[in-house]
Amino acid sequence: MKIGIDSYCFHRYFGEIYPGLQTDPGIRWRMEKEFLDFALAQHVDEVALESCFFDALDNGLCDEIRARLDEHGLDRVLGWGHPEGLWGGTRPDELAALERHIPQTLRLGSTRMRITAASMNYAKAPREELIGRVVPMLREAAAVAADHGVTLALENHIDFTSAEMVRIIEAVDSDFLRVNFDTGNAIRLFEDPVVAAERLAPLTVSTHTKDIATRRRGGSPSDNFTWWPACPIGEGVIDMEGVVAALGQGGFDGSLSVEVDLIGEPWASQSEEEIVAKSLAYLRTLEPPPGAQLGTAAR
Repeated sequence: MKIGIDSYCFHRYFGEIYPGLQTDPGIRWRMEKEFLDFALAQHVDEVALESCFFDALDNGLCDEIRARLDEHGLDRVLGWGHPEGLWGGTRPDELAALERHIPQTLRLGSTRMRITAASMNYAKAPREELIGRVVPMLREAAAVAADHGVTLALENHIDFTSAEMVRIIEAVDSDFLRVNFDTGNAIRLFEDPVVAAERLAPLTVSTHTKDIATRRRGGSPSDNFTWWPACPIGEGVIDMEGVVAALGQGGFDGSLSVEVDLIGEPWASQSEEEIVAKSLAYLRTLEPPPGAQLGTAAR
């Protein structure tokens, strides 16, 4: 089984602090240096590079990152769209930004680019209107991606359920639009992550593998961080063994890429490095289900 790390795990180190929810650790990382140093030391198979934390349009920087990853044989994914993506299909300028990053995916030595169409702010938006807006934009983006041989991986970003994701992918009707499956975001929309994994596995080319620790009772998409915080994988409420089995049996053959956002209690006093290391250690204990084909994803 292949495992990876999404650079978003260290969003505080890159300078993104959730107002009123997090403190500044006083640490600053660079994608090409501290993040890659940490990821390489963990002996992972894949890294996801979030473009909100480095200038992915800088060819020299992309070449530098690619050289380090090539030297160590790591797969990689370029991430685009944090925090609002295409803003629910209302921002043509963001579509243009997405398209500018597509050739940079190749520059980094990858053929997969994780994207978002919206965010939790659209979880309660009228569904037909929302889907109707994002599909044409995604269709155009997929056409540009096809010209470059890049597969776009649309994340369930606390905006669409797994059934809606399938509907969107089918409406766009392109082999170059697939899914980045986020295990934690599924439960934040009141879906069983195992059921969501079963539905999305045949379309999934990358993952955000996160666990969730709920607080008391209640919670809603608009309260996703305070009611549904993250925790080290294996210590939360998600049936990760079931998710992994569903992904494998559905044909997913890529990496389980650790991602965390707001860390809940009692883990908030632990460093990001500790939490990621715990998560990787847990994932290494899991075995692929019989018949699974995990472990052969292309860059």
